[in-house]
Amino acid sequence: MGKEERTSLRHRLIEQKKPSLIADLKALIKAKVLIANTFPVFIGFWLVLHFSNALFVDYLDLFLLTVFGSTLVIAGALIINNWYDADIDSVMARTQHRPTVTGTISRKVVFMLGIATSVVGFVLLFFTTVEATIYAFIGWFTYVVLYTMWSKRRYTLNTVIGSVSGAVTPLIGWAAVESAFHIVPIALFLIIFIWQMPHTFAIAIKKYNEYKAAGVAMLPVVHGFEMTKRVTLVYIVCLLPLPFLLMSLGITFVIVAALLTIAWIFASIYGFYTKDDFKWAHLMFLFSVNYLMILFMLMFIVTLPLFS
Repeated sequence: MGKEERTSLRHRLIEQKKPSLIADLKALIKAKVLIANTFPVFIGFWLVLHFSNALFVDYLDLFLLTVFGSTLVIAGALIINNWYDADIDSVMARTQHRPTVTGTISRKVVFMLGIATSVVGFVLLFFTTVEATIYAFIGWFTYVVLYTMWSKRRYTLNTVIGSVSGAVTPLIGWAAVESAFHIVPIALFLIIFIWQMPHTFAIAIKKYNEYKAAGVAMLPVVHGFEMTKRVTLVYIVCLLPLPFLLMSLGITFVIVAALLTIAWIFASIYGFYTKDDFKWAHLMFLFSVNYLMILFMLMFIVTLPLFS
């Protein structure tokens, strides 16, 4: 897409819909993605207090610093991603409403906002623990530099690289209280890291035409749907033993997690027999979102004083 075409697109989008400042900011921070990445921070924080036999109310100030700090760091990374990927976003239908595409907020302002938000987040986290801050920086650097700026457009391994940034989130919450060198946060890291592969592959198949037009090196675009289905199945199978690392959460959690994973495996196998790849990919996407949310909610429920 040439410069004149992009300019024309911006004008058409602005005429079609004049978004409010709040709508623009929600688009910049990718609100749904932000919430999905902040919730595991809370889970990590909640679980470390549970296993330490500590009261949540006694750590409320630390909790607020951890949540606000990590939220700002994640938001800053997402904003910078928007700044850097404006050219790609202008091609993909699902991202053409972003202010970096419509021009309602200048890219310079977006970049400065991303840096400022990140810095404030790191400062807040520094008042928790150094370890928590380090995990947050690993996530930020992986997403901004290694994923967005380096691998996303070049290598299909961009999904693996980008998954690290999401997987460190429970480590941030746990490390704000005590060291995350513990089987529970490590298991959470592994679950989120592996989960992100089939989740992202499902999105990549759903939006195959857009990723192809934008020149993003997603696995389905480079190696096709059949290869993506095989890799998806391998990753989901790898999830199966991980709940057993969390036996300390109780047998109910382990059984439910194992059954969910087995169901997801069957859904993945179904992909080899269906003729509608896009419908299957949508099914896999919905399953992946609910899979992780159910696991996290179950972790919270089984550790409530009433049940633990």
